[in-house]
Amino acid sequence: MIEVFATNITTEGKAKKVLNQIQEAFPDYMVNFDLEDCDKILRIETHKTIIDTKSIIRLVNEMNGQASLL
Repeated sequence: MIEVFATNITTEGKAKKVLNQIQEAFPDYMVNFDLEDCDKILRIETHKTIIDTKSIIRLVNEMNGQASLL
């Protein structure tokens, strides 16, 4: 399963912090950012479980960011 989010994350440092938090909370997720894309894409993939999109959005919001499912 793959989910793609648009975010307002613009820096590598902030992206790394968000990635670390997601991987800590969801170790089965493979996560990456595409900060070059106009939507600052957060891409999450997993082969084992359903992706908890609401928790991902909440986690990004808690880190003073914004994310929305595409």
